[in-house]
Amino acid sequence: MDVGSTIVRVMQQVALEQQRELAPLTDRAVLADAGLDSLCFAIIVARLEDEFGVDPFTASEEVYFPVTLAEFVALYANAGV
Repeated sequence: MDVGSTIVRVMQQVALEQQRELAPLTDRAVLADAGLDSLCFAIIVARLEDEFGVDPFTASEEVYFPVTLAEFVALYANAGV
């Protein structure tokens, strides 16, 4: 499974568990409008760290917060996943 598919799968799983209605997850989808709150994103990042073995938000000294799903996927891809 590739990085993008794994991220979407984890996002869908967390949305279901947290009883959130998830917006369609396209590359241009704005994360703030996806239907997930900050707790959901914290869970997603933790699960992705378990899955990929890296947290790109703490692996770099540069703080960068992606806006779209494509940017979120690129962040993980650029972290060496």
